[in-house]
Amino acid sequence: MRLPEGFTAGAAASSIKPSGRPDLALLKVEPGALWAYLATTNRAAAPCVLRGRALYQKRKTISGLVVNSGNANCATGERGMRDDARLAELAAGFLGVRADDVLTASTGVIGVPLPVAKIEESIAAVELTGEIDGFAEAILTTDTRVKLSERTLPGGARVVGVAKGSGMIHPDMATMLAYVLTDARVDAGELHGRWREVVNSTFNQVSVDRDTSTNDMAVLLASGAAGAVDPGAFWEAVRAVARELARQIAADGEGAEKLITVRVSGAADDGEARRAARAVVASSLWKAAVHGNDPNWGRILVALGYSGARFDIGRLEIVLQDTLIYRGGAVPFNGVALSQAMQAGEVRVEVELHEGAGRGEAWGCDLTEGYVKINAEYTT
Repeated sequence: MRLPEGFTAGAAASSIKPSGRPDLALLKVEPGALWAYLATTNRAAAPCVLRGRALYQKRKTISGLVVNSGNANCATGERGMRDDARLAELAAGFLGVRADDVLTASTGVIGVPLPVAKIEESIAAVELTGEIDGFAEAILTTDTRVKLSERTLPGGARVVGVAKGSGMIHPDMATMLAYVLTDARVDAGELHGRWREVVNSTFNQVSVDRDTSTNDMAVLLASGAAGAVDPGAFWEAVRAVARELARQIAADGEGAEKLITVRVSGAADDGEARRAARAVVASSLWKAAVHGNDPNWGRILVALGYSGARFDIGRLEIVLQDTLIYRGGAVPFNGVALSQAMQAGEVRVEVELHEGAGRGEAWGCDLTEGYVKINAEYTT
C-alpha cells in the first residue's frame, strides 16, 4: 500500500524473532510532522512508552518512528531505558534526524533485554520506500496477517493506517500498536482532542482477552504535504480507518475463528453505550458461547448488567444475527436455525437500552482452544 506524501518506510530482519522474519521497522516524515499520541495506562509501562510520553510533552512535531518486534523491552530496569534511548539514536542516525525527533516502540516478550547490538548490525539493511507493506509485516508478533486501511479525501489527500495486535488486547487507551498517517494539513490545536475521541470509539472498543498490555500506543502523524482539507471529511476518514483497523485486530485475535461485533443504542450517553458493548465482547462466557454456536442470551444479559450502563430489564431488547431473542423477557426463537447462523465468520449482537440517544460499538473474537495453546506455550 502506498504511503501518503511526505512519508517513507522500510524494514529489516535483526534476528530478534527466532523465526528470522522482519522485526525492525522504520518510518520517516519529511519535514517534521504534527502528531497526536496516546499510550497504555498500564503502570508497568515499558521504556518506549515512558519516553514517548515525555517526548510528547515537549515536541509538537516528529520526524521518525522506529519499531522492533519480538522483544517488549519491558521490566528490564535501567538497562531497558538505556537500550530504548540507544534504539532512538540508531534510528536517528539512519534517518538523518535528531534522537528527540524519533519515537520508539517495542512489542513482544516481556522481561528480556533488548538485543540492541543486533539492531545496530542490521539497521543499514533497511531500504526506505513509498510503500508501507514491509513496515506492516515487521511490526507483527503473534498476528497472522498485516493490518492496513486507507481512505482518500476530495482533492487527493490520503489517510493510511497500519496496526499490529492479536493477544493481550483489552484497551485502557489502545492496546496495540496503531499508526495513522496522513498528508493532509490539519489544525494543530484540535489534533490531540479529536484523536482521543477517535481512539475512544474505535481502538478502545477492542477486546480479545481482557489483558491490557505494557507497551502499546496509538499515534496520528500529519505531514501536511497535500495541503488543507475539509476538517469534517478528514476526521470522518480518520475514524473510518481506525475503525477498520480495530475490526481487523479483533478478527485476528489469538486463535480466533470469528469476529464478534456488538452495537448498543438507546443508552443514556455514548460512554455508557461503549461500556455496555465492550462488556459483552469481553465476556469469556459469551466468547465461548460464540465459539460453540450457542445462542445463550443470558450471557449477553449478564455482561450488560455488570457493565455499568443503565437500563430497565423490562424494556431491554437484544438481537442476535438479525433474530430478536429478548424483549423485556424471553422471546421464542428457532434455536437450531440461530445456532447455524452463528457459524458465520462474524457474529453480530444489537442491543437497545431505551434510556437515551447514546450509541456505541465494540469488537472482539471467540474464545478457542487455539488461544489457550498459543498462550500456554508463548515462551516455551
